[in-house]
Amino acid sequence: MAPTPPPPSPSQSREHNLRRTESVHELASDVVRLLREAGEAVGAAESLTAGEFMAALAAVPGSSATFRGGIVAYATDLKHSLLSVDADLIGRDGVVDGDVVVQMAEGARRATAAQWGVGTTGVAGPDEQDGKAPGTVYVGIASPRRNGSGRAYGPFMFPGPRESVREATVVEALWRLRDEPVADASGRKE
Repeated sequence: MAPTPPPPSPSQSREHNLRRTESVHELASDVVRLLREAGEAVGAAESLTAGEFMAALAAVPGSSATFRGGIVAYATDLKHSLLSVDADLIGRDGVVDGDVVVQMAEGARRATAAQWGVGTTGVAGPDEQDGKAPGTVYVGIASPRRNGSGRAYGPFMFPGPRESVREATVVEALWRLRDEPVADASGRKE
């Protein structure tokens, strides 16, 4: 018999429960509210989500005060030409990569003149890409608070069909932006 895994820590349980119970609109509303409180804005660079992250923010009334816009760089060459992702990095590691998503987020921040940049890259499926399985996703968040650089989250392995992988990516990006850097920027305490 296989050993029983230990129960999740309280923070892991909280994280899992939040993602299961909060809607995309609730998360996006929180992000918009927190950015407004901080007097800051966000820009996005999306690949596999193809604008769904930006649409989630734009659906919130008053989001124009905090959401600057973004770039859908679905094609590999656009990640380099529009977001300045290093072509050698793409050639070596492919586009489904933590370093690539950080450069995408930084490119979004620069292109939109926002304090925060969010990037999404991954494989929605049904086929693998660059040797990565469907469901493999990275989210990047860039902020001037990190000495002008960003941070990658992932790789995540989101199950299900394309729509499920894309929605899970939007939820993850909103959740990370809300509960990590944006919460810090607004002075909110957990």
